Amino acid sequence: MPRRLAPRPLPLGSPLQLLLLGCSFALAAYAGARLFADGWLSVTAWIVGAALLHDLMLLPLYALADRAVVRGLGAAGRRRLTPYVRVPAALSGLLLLVWFPLISGATAERYRSATGLSPDGFALRWLLITAVLFGGSALLLALRARRAAKHRPPRSH
Repeated sequence: MPRRLAPRPLPLGSPLQLLLLGCSFALAAYAGARLFADGWLSVTAWIVGAALLHDLMLLPLYALADRAVVRGLGAAGRRRLTPYVRVPAALSGLLLLVWFPLISGATAERYRSATGLSPDGFALRWLLITAVLFGGSALLLALRARRAAKHRPPRSH
């Protein structure tokens, strides 16, 4: 007769994690209710449009850029270097996507009239953040390479 395995208990986590998860669901439900209260059709169209824009236009661009990075770095042995380019490029691209209207200056007057603040400097700040992201990634790569070189056994001639 085959032995029956007892069902595993659900990995629920600590009570604090469950409380935080419940609060985040409640906040998301509240935000969703407020968002859809004014006009669910326009919000739904925006969400569907954003998904289609991402899947049909942006995802192929991500894949193409990633393939260019992998080929640009050379042989398959150098694939371990790609995250040091991928991560800062993805974060920089995300910031560009979110702040593009202000970086490009397309909504400068609307921003000024709505906030009373100057929209100048968004492009420069984005470039500085991008430089810091890539510089930090290069520094992290150099530190890890140095640490690996210290722990590598010496070569015999």
